[in-house]
Amino acid sequence: MKYILALDQGTTSSRAMVFDHSGSVVALAQKEFRQIFPTPGWVEHDATEIWATQQHTATEALGKAGLTAADIAAIGITNQRETTVVWDRDTGEPVHHAIVWQDRRTAARCDQLKARGLAPMIKRKTGLVVDAYFSGTKLEWLLRSVPGARAKAKAGKLAFGTVDSWLVWNLTGGRVHVTDPSNASRTMLFNLRTGDWDDELLELFGVPRSVLPVVASSSEVFGETTLFAGGRAVPIAGMAGDQQAALFGQACTQPGMVKNTYGTGCFMLMNTGTKPIASKNNLLTTVAWRIGNRTEYALEGSIFIAGAVVQWLRDGLGIIKSSSEARGHHARHDRGACGARRVGGHRVSGRGRAARDGSRCQNQAQGAARGRRRVGEQLADAVSIAPLGSAGGAAQGHRDHGAGRGIPRGISGGLLEGSETDRGAVAGGSPFHARDESSTA
Repeated sequence: MKYILALDQGTTSSRAMVFDHSGSVVALAQKEFRQIFPTPGWVEHDATEIWATQQHTATEALGKAGLTAADIAAIGITNQRETTVVWDRDTGEPVHHAIVWQDRRTAARCDQLKARGLAPMIKRKTGLVVDAYFSGTKLEWLLRSVPGARAKAKAGKLAFGTVDSWLVWNLTGGRVHVTDPSNASRTMLFNLRTGDWDDELLELFGVPRSVLPVVASSSEVFGETTLFAGGRAVPIAGMAGDQQAALFGQACTQPGMVKNTYGTGCFMLMNTGTKPIASKNNLLTTVAWRIGNRTEYALEGSIFIAGAVVQWLRDGLGIIKSSSEARGHHARHDRGACGARRVGGHRVSGRGRAARDGSRCQNQAQGAARGRRRVGEQLADAVSIAPLGSAGGAAQGHRDHGAGRGIPRGISGGLLEGSETDRGAVAGGSPFHARDESSTA
């Protein structure tokens, strides 16, 4: 029997899972890594630590399953999106810490772009609002701020990638520099209509095309790795950003089908089929996946801080010792939050704020806890070989466990600092109404 090795690289941990042909989990390994906060609003990862933890968990999962490379049919990758890595092509060493999707250091630059009236053009090409959330301004910042980076980039000596590209580069020993459209479409450099990097946007952000990965499909053999036990070559055969992988894993393969997942943040995606749809409510238009020559698209609404609160309660306030304790706190307060609460010693029931708070409590605290409980259900997504049985749950990636130590800064506005329009747009803006989403991008 052959098995699938799924690599699930997330914001706060790297995870590896081994699945058999029926889709059952054979083995699981997970390892957290550091969250680096140089200054309020800035969030970084050590990309070498990301790779080390991902390689470690993959080796551990294979060991738990008693398997070698010869037993693995293929490797699939799902990853935290937008997080930006730049590395030296010769040494393979990052030139700076990875800038995480949560990072807000380029919010002022985004405000400048909007002030110049460039937001409509960028949205028309990319489907994205202008925001520091995406990779474009992060890459621009790195090329401007790291000494010598721009010159090396122009000389073709540097490589840029989101985390998927970084993992494939390391898995293949630097032989393959590739991404897929689901990740490329989160960079603010990718043209949804042409399905390729956009020259006008590259010029706007000062990004040489030579630093960019090749955009392949989401399901094909990108390369092979010989790093695992036995040394046999294993194909890397599937790749998708975490939320698109969750959409696929939840079997939302027809237009109009929607998934919502709860983790570090909450992310809703709706499959819109083979045409990119422009939202009237500030949702994002993004590539869902590309299989063969067929590209499918999605609308997305995002809430940055959900399960991240759980880790803040643990690591920031210190009022719980483990993330699982949040369930107990929620259970004790559930009746007060969802049906009634005490204010100034008085029991207040009915509608209003108590009901609203209860809804948030249920959606966020329970949802974040559920992310950990559902590890055993999660599926290796976007792998190009035979289906793995029923899609009991998606490999939801980094945002599916209580994550994001940046939450203390979020409380004061630091993590999501920038204009209110920045935060509102990325968070989905106005409430989503499916009937309003009717125009083709």
